[in-house]
Amino acid sequence: METIGEKLRELRLNKNMSLNELGQVLMASHTTISRWERGLREPSIEILLMYAKYFNVSMDYIFGLED
Repeated sequence: METIGEKLRELRLNKNMSLNELGQVLMASHTTISRWERGLREPSIEILLMYAKYFNVSMDYIFGLED
């Protein structure tokens, strides 16, 4: 099962986005996004909702409850 960070990285890479590009969308630094993707920090629910909305996926997808 993929971690939340792995899902977030997968979403970003599937759109061919850099950490900086996604940072502009989410108003977060590339360092912060990298830490989320590597599982060093946990994003807030608000950030996860922003991911879901931007990438047009469900929260269940991000949490690994659906494919």
